[in-house]
Amino acid sequence: MSESQSIAPTSSPSGLTVPSASWTSSLRPVEADVHPLFVERWSPRAFEDEPVAPEALRSLFEAARWAPSSANEQPWLFVYATTPAERAQFLPALLPMNRAWAERAPVLVFLFSRKRFTQAGPFQGKPNPTALFDAGAAWMSLAAQAHLLGLSTHAMGGIDRAEASRRLGVSADEYEAVIGIAIGRRASPSTLAEPLASREVPSARRPLAEIAHQGPFESRT
Repeated sequence: MSESQSIAPTSSPSGLTVPSASWTSSLRPVEADVHPLFVERWSPRAFEDEPVAPEALRSLFEAARWAPSSANEQPWLFVYATTPAERAQFLPALLPMNRAWAERAPVLVFLFSRKRFTQAGPFQGKPNPTALFDAGAAWMSLAAQAHLLGLSTHAMGGIDRAEASRRLGVSADEYEAVIGIAIGRRASPSTLAEPLASREVPSARRPLAEIAHQGPFESRT
């Protein structure tokens, strides 16, 4: 896929007209051939309030289940809410800036990372230095599967981690709260108040040269 490519907008499962890989030529130009999935996936804030089918949600967690992890420890834990009562319980663990738009999403998830190795072996009981990295791999697997199913996801670092542990009944000694995740079908930006509505577009990325360096790298000060 090159910068000059132009692919016409397509109709989403929610009935919206959404841009396909076409907008890579303007909003998200690419610098090398890459599968459209990686460029088309983005994090909206406008969600339809229609439920996500249980089998679709199960598919997302199944994708996350197969993410790679150090020593196959699989330190991730997804705790999710789909009913109004559950979401009301989860929402106060989001910071107000995220709660304002995420309250409309039909699925709210909190991702936790287990702090110590649990499997039998020389590392059992010791801190797992890659647990957060592995949990991130599981999140990306979930996000990619969601996109393939016509769903959108938005990960939120703006959470009250202590409150998330307390409200969701997850031991803060055993697990670290990592992110909140909103899941659903993308809605029109008009469902958002300003200034969020104006920001409801795919974000750009740093140039490739800034994130990948061949050979020894000397930090620039």
